[in-house]
Amino acid sequence: MRILVTGGAGFIGSHLSERLVEQGHDVVCLDNYFTGSKHNVQKLLGHHHFELIRHDVINYIDIECDQIYNLACPASPIHYQHDAVRTIHANVLGVTNMLELAKRTRARILQASTSEVYGDPQVHPQPESYWGHVNPIGPRSCYDEGKRVAETLMMDYHRQHAVDIRIARIFNTYGPRMAVHDGRVVSSFIVQALQGKPITVFGAGTQTRSFCFVSDMVGALIALMNAEGASRPVNLGNPEEFTIRQLAETVREITGSKSPILTQPLPQDDPVQRQPDIGLARKLLGWSPTVSLREGLAPTIAYFEQLVYRMSRGSAGNPLAERLSRSMPERLAAIEVENRNGGGERISGDEHAGGGERAGGGERAGSVERAGSGDGDRRQAADRRRAGRRIGS
Repeated sequence: MRILVTGGAGFIGSHLSERLVEQGHDVVCLDNYFTGSKHNVQKLLGHHHFELIRHDVINYIDIECDQIYNLACPASPIHYQHDAVRTIHANVLGVTNMLELAKRTRARILQASTSEVYGDPQVHPQPESYWGHVNPIGPRSCYDEGKRVAETLMMDYHRQHAVDIRIARIFNTYGPRMAVHDGRVVSSFIVQALQGKPITVFGAGTQTRSFCFVSDMVGALIALMNAEGASRPVNLGNPEEFTIRQLAETVREITGSKSPILTQPLPQDDPVQRQPDIGLARKLLGWSPTVSLREGLAPTIAYFEQLVYRMSRGSAGNPLAERLSRSMPERLAAIEVENRNGGGERISGDEHAGGGERAGGGERAGSVERAGSGDGDRRQAADRRRAGRRIGS
């Protein structure tokens, strides 16, 4: 099967791409590298079942595929609030483009939605039947309402055009490859503890979250994609609930850090409690998470220990550290240059794994492309013929 993963070089997307390649699928990974990184998929770059294309889903792209996992959207408050309009575009234009592609290719499409569609919930835990309690004009609305509109688009394409859809409402997920400075609570607490800085808890720390390890989440996404008759939204997450202060204390204990816990005012519209009701996932998918918080924190902390060590040695000559040190305006400027040049580099398994990004990003990196399936050459030739086509053209 040929599978398109948008946001495939991001945190969850890179783990998903790896799992799909391990299962023998041909994976086409699309990412604009705003929050994702080529480093996340480094070990896949030499694999003949994997292809990486630098592209922003806000712009239409035509690719032959059998399934689409649409994970392309910044997911942390720091990133999605930095350019709120662009976040809305990713959730409206990007989702529309992927749905148009699914309609043309008859591919099944899974939309990575979020627990943020529930806002600051007044029902606890949150079942899929709950419509939410969301501020439509607040600083988080670009993401919360954007994801709600994305779900609306999915359902309307399903009803109007019979597109085969899946909607995953993803609750807090953590693990290796989270970004260092993305502002998410797990990564922030770990980095602060490792650096000996105060662990910043917003509010009194009594607000609750549920944390799902990334390997469990990837398994859930694949199970949902391949389940029959699952066109309605499905909650995916770990229902075990912790207060934010409990998380801070657990991180401090595992790392052996002496960092003090410092409280700060709670941000606007930050939910007081968040816990998934995963009864539907258990019934439809036979799925429930297996990794406890302590078990998942161990490899996550080990990952961040390596990153913090590399960053402490300076970024000169270190591509990962250099990427981590780039400001968000610099990343966005690079993406704008990429978009103006009409597309991105394409890397297939035949190319050297260490190949760098080309200036401007407009050229495809290499002329030889190889897919693992028998009709891969035909499909990729069709991709090239259709490159640049837009909706309605």
